[in-house]
Amino acid sequence: MTARIFRPAKTATQSGLGKTRCWRLEYVPETPRSIEPLMGWTSSSDMKSQIRLTFETKDEAVAYAERNGIAYRVEEPKEAKRRIVSYSDNFKTSRVTPWTH
Repeated sequence: MTARIFRPAKTATQSGLGKTRCWRLEYVPETPRSIEPLMGWTSSSDMKSQIRLTFETKDEAVAYAERNGIAYRVEEPKEAKRRIVSYSDNFKTSRVTPWTH
């Protein structure tokens, strides 16, 4: 069973970077989820899909996987591209599209 080592992205409702600085090890599901016929619930017989381990650094997560003989793949995080602008840039005369009300 393969594990993913990644740094989680922030959720849509987050404005800060809480819970995004640590690295996580999760197992990739071996079997797809199935729908239980009586109640219609989605279930899985894969117990390792419930395991989520958190580490301070990527090196700690990789060392844990190697120490326990777990096949893994590391997914590097994509850094957000931030464009720094100020409020006064909205009213510049050299602006591409002129400001209107």
